[in-house]
Formats: sequence, C-alpha cells, structure tokens
Amino acid sequence: MRKTYIIMIIFLLLLISGEFFLNTNFEYAFLPEKDDVVKYEANNQTGTDIWGKWISAETGKVKKLSDGTETPVSAKQGAIAVDKQLLQLGREVFYKETFGNEVFLTDIMGIVNGPLTMTNIAKAIIALKGKGTTNLQVELAKDITIGNRTYKKGEKIDTGIDVPKGSLLPLGMPVVWDHGKLRIGISCAACHATVDPKTKKVVEGAPNNDLNAGLLMALATNSAAYFTHADIKSLKNYIRSVDRVVVDSKGRKSSLPDPQLLEKEVDRIFASWPRGNFDSTIDMKANPSQIPDSFTLGDHPYGWSGFAAAGPFRGLSTFSNNVHAQNADSLAQSEISEALFGVDKEVYIGTILQNAASPKFRYKPNVSEKPSEFFAKVDPTPGVVGVNKLVAPPQFPKVSLVAPDGLVVSEPGYRFNEQNNAVAAWQNTINPPSLSAKIDAVQIERGRGVFVRAGCIRCHAGAYLTNHRIVSAKVVGTEPSRAQALKKTEKVFGEAVFYAPDTPVPIPKNAKVLKVPTEQLDKEQIRLAFAHGDSPGGYKVPSLIGLSWSAPYLHDGGVAVGPNGELGLAETLGKGIVPDARNSLRALMDRTLRQQVIRANASDPHLRAVHVSGDGHCYWIDQQSGFTKEEQEAVINYLLSLTYP
Repeated sequence: MRKTYIIMIIFLLLLISGEFFLNTNFEYAFLPEKDDVVKYEANNQTGTDIWGKWISAETGKVKKLSDGTETPVSAKQGAIAVDKQLLQLGREVFYKETFGNEVFLTDIMGIVNGPLTMTNIAKAIIALKGKGTTNLQVELAKDITIGNRTYKKGEKIDTGIDVPKGSLLPLGMPVVWDHGKLRIGISCAACHATVDPKTKKVVEGAPNNDLNAGLLMALATNSAAYFTHADIKSLKNYIRSVDRVVVDSKGRKSSLPDPQLLEKEVDRIFASWPRGNFDSTIDMKANPSQIPDSFTLGDHPYGWSGFAAAGPFRGLSTFSNNVHAQNADSLAQSEISEALFGVDKEVYIGTILQNAASPKFRYKPNVSEKPSEFFAKVDPTPGVVGVNKLVAPPQFPKVSLVAPDGLVVSEPGYRFNEQNNAVAAWQNTINPPSLSAKIDAVQIERGRGVFVRAGCIRCHAGAYLTNHRIVSAKVVGTEPSRAQALKKTEKVFGEAVFYAPDTPVPIPKNAKVLKVPTEQLDKEQIRLAFAHGDSPGGYKVPSLIGLSWSAPYLHDGGVAVGPNGELGLAETLGKGIVPDARNSLRALMDRTLRQQVIRANASDPHLRAVHVSGDGHCYWIDQQSGFTKEEQEAVINYLLSLTYP
C-alpha cells in the first residue's frame, strides 16, 4: 500500500500542477488488498455453470440426460468453469474495468469538464491525508444554476464518492491519462461497494447508498447526452431554431433540439434524484431506483423487475452487463432509438454529440454530413456500436432475454462475455460482513418465529429469503412507473442466442452460435418483468440477506428514517444523513411510521418529480396486526443478522 500511495501522491500533485508529459500514458484504479477490506466469510463457488445450472467442483463437469446417464459439459455447450483464475478476474473487473466508458463520461458528457473538476477532486482527496471518507466533499470551480438552485464557485458539494483509507483515488473510479488528456470512468465498485463509516475499509457488495450520481451528472457540461434517462416526453418540445437541421435516416430534414434548453431540463431532473439512486432505464421517464447490493448468491432473477433471468449464473451475467452496455454509453442504443424513443437514429446521435465536451466529438448540425457519418470518423471503437468496448450478439440489433440492452461488453483479447461471467461468479462469493455489534441469538430465533408467524415467509422463503418470483405492481402496490420501464422493448425483442463462451473477441467469422435455454422460465413471469403485452409490470421479491448494509428500503429507496428519527429521504440523504437500518426497517413494517415517511417524501417536489414515495409493500408487523413492540424489535434483530448460511 505504501508504494502505491507514493505513486498516487506524485500523480495527483502533477495533475494539480499540470506538469504531466503530453506523450505519457497512465492508468490507475484502486484495487483493495486483503487488509483494506472489511472481512467476511466468502461463499465457496468453484464448479461449473451451464446456463444457470450449477455443478459443484465435487460433482464434476457432468450433467444428467433424460435417460439418467451422465455426460461431460464443455464451453461448446455453454459451460463456464468457475475456478480461482476466473474469480480473480471477476474481482479485478469489479474494481478496475470501465470497458472504455471514460470516453463517454469525459469526452462526450463532460462529467469533469464543468464546475466539478479533476483538479478539485484531487485536492479534496489529498486533504483527507489518507484517512478516507464515505462522502468526498469537493469545491466547485465555477458558478452554476440548476433548476431553482444556484451553486457558487468555492462551495463544497456532497458527492457521496467513497475514498478508502490510504487510497488516493475514489472507489470504483479509474483514471486514464492519455497523451495530455485526463479521463475518468466508472467500474462496478463505484456503486456496488462502499466504505465502512467507522474503519474506512471497503465493504465489498454493499451499495454506495449516498452516491450523489444525479447531481454529479447534472454538473456535467453535456448531461443532455443522457436525456433518455430524464423526463423528456419529446425532443420536439425543445426545438427553437430551424438552423439546427440534419438529414435523418429516411432522407428527411429534421431539426435538433436546442442544446442549452435541453441541458437545463435534463440537469433539473438529474439533480432531483435522491442520493443512492440511479435511473438505469431508457424510457424517457424520470424513475431512478435504489442502487442494489451485490450480495447476489441465490437472489435470482436479477434487477428490480427480475428482467435478468436467463443465461449464465441464472441471469446475473445479463444483469452485470447492463451498466456498461447501456448506462455508460447512450450511443449504444442508436440502432433502436426509433423503436424505443420514437427518435430517428440521426437525430438521436446528433442530440447526444451536438454539445459534446471535447471538440473532437462535437457535431455541428448541417445537411452535408449526417451525425452517424461524423461519428464514424471519430469513433474510438470502429465497427462497434457506441464508444464502449462492445460486441453485437447474433440477434443484434434486436434485444433478447440474455441481452436486454442488445449488446454485450467484451474487450478484445478476452472471450465473449468472459468479463461479465467472471464478475458474476465473483459477486456470488461475497457474503455481507457481520455487524460489529453482535445480536443475541435468542432474539434472532424469536424474531425468526415472528417473521414466520406474520406470513413474510410466503415470499421471503428458503435459504436466500426469496421465492424468486416477480409480483405484479398492482399487487405489491409500489410506484408503477419503474415496473413499466421496459415495455417498449417488446417492439425489438428477438431470440435468445449467444456465441459460445470460448469464442475469442473480436468475434471471428462463422463463430459458433448457441441457443440459450429459456423454456424453463415462466412466460407470465417474463411478461411481468418486461411489462410486455397488457402486463402492468412487476417487481421481484428480493433476498433479505445483507439488509444491515442496504438501507433505505424498497425499490425506490423511499423507506428512510435517520438515526435520530429523521423522516423520509429529504430529511436524511437530502441533508447528508445516511438512513439508519434499524429505524428504516421499523418503518417498513410499522404502518403508522410508514405513513409519516410517505407524507414526508410527498412534501418534497423533487421526490415527487422522480416517482419516489416509499409507498406499497403493505405487509405489517405492528400493534394493529397483533404484534407487540418487543416482537417487532425481535424481527428487526433477525433481519439485521442475516448473512449467507
């Protein structure tokens, strides 16, 4: 650690002084050593996965046929061997891999090109003197007005960015210095790991529940590049000039929206996101959901709606792919923008690039060069849709159950989907660290009995405290907006097919294509997950393992109570107060307290604008249901104690 610390202090000092050699290439990401991590007992996960079916190392790489005989499995059939090497790769991917998203975030979106700068981030980290923080406070480099709030130059903002003890880089935010240009990207760890408030060590798998992602993006110079995640009903509402004209994919002249007008509206919406929430759906609606934990073993199907149910590791590889194949590169959806958003491909690309942070990527509207033609000349990954390191599966440009984003992140030199498979396999080894304050075993057992008696076991059953089902939004009663976020994918849905997992990247001609088994999946459950047809959509029953690390609760994170009884998100995370797990769980099951939380959320116009309420899931363990306060506390103790068996 000492050697790494010295290297990084030199790097950051050079960054601040601006004295970096123009022809130097430098990459760095924080990868915690054993002593930097809060200890936990890892789940033993060595064996073979074949389309979500697990064969342990003790059993061997065999599968039973219909006649009862056994046969070896191989990569040609879709088998993925999980060994120490794959798990090590998965951990490195989790912390270090960006798949090139620093280009989109820095050169196109401009996330550190506005009031938030890398220089000021570096100064804030150095000021910590190695102590670490769960919330890096950074001075703004200039004034900016977002909505009805003006942020002043020199004002310190809460970023929610975690810096582990002894680190000189944020957790999950690798930096790249390439020929005089500094770029910052994100890896899985930015959202799905955190820093323990007491020890400042890394808690692997715990969500970064105060990450101020919405504000960070609102501070970008071109957050409009992310407009599909905001509440933008139509780009036509933002057209103000007939001079900003392009030729669309059908040969018609079409106008681009006014970049400043669109930027202001997108900024306003993003700044309304609660801390710890992120909008991972491209439905032109503002409906961020709580950042999930990565205590993933047995928590299938994955995603707030259970949309990731097919493919390796019971859909976990599909879910892991989501961030980099969609959420860190808006350009990746250009081939289906018409079907999903009603926006022509050329207008879509032009809108994203017209105010790009880097002049290299900035498109000037004209009728002599289409946006796609301009982008082709500056594309850092020619032959690949978007700017990230992506592979088009055989069904592309359609989406499928194993590629709901249409594309799969895979770097040249690896095998197809290998990095997603590796990080999925490694996530399944993570076990929530036990609470430092041990809970009495008698209380835990009593709480388990109350939990069963209250009927919670009907849904939160088995070793992983989930029945793996998706419940209709109408039944669970929570905010319906997110449940319908994937509805339009029905227009571009194709067959679930993948290249064999031993296929090298770049994909060679005549690569073996495998049909991914999906017949075992309940069709009605899939309809609920994607809100296809007349389905209202639904939400999956989550595992309850790791609840002590994942407050606030529900898919919108709306059930939040602070350590001193602060009610709702506005009074907790909105004021930099992290919700207390015990108090928030009490609000989850006590209807009187919940109503207070819901009212507090409803009083905040920002939360209303992004559909965050804390409503629904009306299953109570309170006095009105016949339970005593002591029984309620026993259940809370039981829930806070849950780790993997």
